[in-house]
Parts: sequence; C-alpha cells; structure tokens
Amino acid sequence: MICNMRSALQMVLTVSLVILSTVILTHQSEAQSLNITSGGADGGPVEILADDGIEWQQDESIFIARGNALATRGEVNVRADLLRAYYYDNAGSTEIWRMDAEGSVVIRSPTESAFGDMGVYDVLKGVLVLTGKNVKFVAGADIITAKQQLEYWEKKQMAVARGDAVAVQGDKTLKADVLAAHFIRDGSGETVVQRIDAYDNVLIITTTDNITADRGVYDVPNGVANLTGNVRLKRGQNVLTGCRAKVNLNTNVSKLFSCEDGSGTRVQGVLQPENN
Repeated sequence: MICNMRSALQMVLTVSLVILSTVILTHQSEAQSLNITSGGADGGPVEILADDGIEWQQDESIFIARGNALATRGEVNVRADLLRAYYYDNAGSTEIWRMDAEGSVVIRSPTESAFGDMGVYDVLKGVLVLTGKNVKFVAGADIITAKQQLEYWEKKQMAVARGDAVAVQGDKTLKADVLAAHFIRDGSGETVVQRIDAYDNVLIITTTDNITADRGVYDVPNGVANLTGNVRLKRGQNVLTGCRAKVNLNTNVSKLFSCEDGSGTRVQGVLQPENN
C-alpha cells in the first residue's frame, strides 16, 4: 500500500510539473547545460522520484522530495538526499523560480556535470551555487574543483570556483584562490572551456615546470598563460623571476619580462650547473 501511495504521489507530481515545465525559460539555448528547467533540446515534463516520499505544500507553493531524490527532464538530471522546487503563478501560468538540493548533490547533462554538498539554482537569474568541501565541475576533458563554493552562471557561460580552486586538463594543473572558467558550446553542443582567469596565489604545474604568480589568464585552446605579479618559474634547479610572463604550456617556451612600473626591476635568472 505504501508503494502504491508513493507511486500515486509521484504521478501527481509528474502531471503537475508538466504544466510547470512547458512555460519555463523558452528563450534559452537548446544546448545541454545543467539547467534542468530548460531540459536541453528534449524539453518535456520534470519527473521527480524519491525513496522517502514527496510532499506538496500547496499554500507555500513548494514540492519537497526526500530520500535519494531524483529530478529528471530530458537528458538533464539532479540527484540529492532532498530536493525542493519552488514555483509561482504568473498570469495563469505556473513557473519554477528556484530549486534547492541538499546532501550528495550530483547534476548531470550529456556534456557537463557538477557535484557538491548543497546546491541552490536561481532559475530566473540562471545561476547555480554549489557549496561543500569538495565541489566539482566537469566539462569534457576539463575538471575544476574547489573547497568552498562553485558558481555556475549559465547565461554568462562561466563557472567560478572559490577556495583552493584547481583546474586539471591532462598533465597540466592550474591552482589559485579563485578560478573563473569561461566556456562555449560548439556546433555539436559540446562544452569547451576557452579561458580560465586565475586570482591570487596562482600556481601552474606541468611535467617540467612549477610557475607561480599573483594573477593569470590561461588561453586553453592555445595552451598559453599570461601571468602578472611576482612571477617565478622553476624548472629543476633553475629559477627565473620577473614581473610578468607569457608561458606556452604546449611548447614549454616561456618568456619573462621586467617591470613596467618605473621600479627598474629586471628579469633575474639563477641557473644551476649539473653536478659532475
């Protein structure tokens, strides 16, 4: 009987959300983003399943799903211990304006995925905020992690990682206090990271070099990092320092430059001969 009641609740929720989903964000791109309310190219209703039941607070305009909750629309799905969907009436149409996820949050589309302890998605602004000790955003071969917060700005096509942020692509690693990844979607709908801005305590690690700076801008397709502020490049026992640098991570060619602030600080290199 309990199973039958749960199935009935799920059916009611699914039928109700058919109305909700048909009027939400129809102006957005059909690319497969992490926005479950647009549902990618497939659209259709939002379906929610939960092991421990679904609660519909009609006066508060909230749906609450508890226990291994799963919300699916098209090829986008959100999984968490608890899901809340907030909605409102707009001139006779019903629209979801916010979705909260708590506990072991996983959001997936065919081209992107994100992980965290808690998540809040503001539908109207197109902003997803994930918090937790190990938040993560994955797009193709690019993996971005942080230990504080991850913001996914759908309309700006940007992901911002805060707190010991790390971006990994193959054998290249970029670390900083804050990383802002700017991405595009190519003709096939795949998410491609084009640029990563790094702020404070920047560190680049490759198979041959360790490079530190105050700030960096990494051109991902070309493998070129432009670094500024207290640049230090270490390769083996050799160390170069300067005010700014242009580093090609694909060719391992680095150019360091002196300061242009009138301080007269020049590029400095310390080269250690090999021991015989």
